[in-house]
This record gives sequence, C-alpha cells and structure tokens, in this order.
Amino acid sequence: MTDKELLYIEDALGHEQYFQQKCRETAQSLSDPELKACVENFGARHQQIFSRFYGLL
Repeated sequence: MTDKELLYIEDALGHEQYFQQKCRETAQSLSDPELKACVENFGARHQQIFSRFYGLL
C-alpha cells in the first residue's frame, strides 16, 4: 500500500469517527425523541461503517 493510500484510509476513518462524535453530541442536545432517535441511528450507522472499513485492514 502506498503512503497516499494509507493517508486516504486514515482520513476516511477519521471522518467516520468525527461523524460519530457529532451525532452523539447532537443527540444529547435534542429534546424531540423522534429526532433524537434518528440522529442516534445516524451515529450507529457511522460506527458500523467505521468498524467494517477498519475490519478490511
């Protein structure tokens, strides 16, 4: 794997972690239960993407 490819992978994993964090923070600030559940689902999806992508390595 080239250095450029490794940087891309590192960047992609970092983005998924960032999205998870933002979804968690946003969900905590929401009072509408339906909207909160939706954002939590987005966070869980980003966790799945991160895990699958990391698992490929």
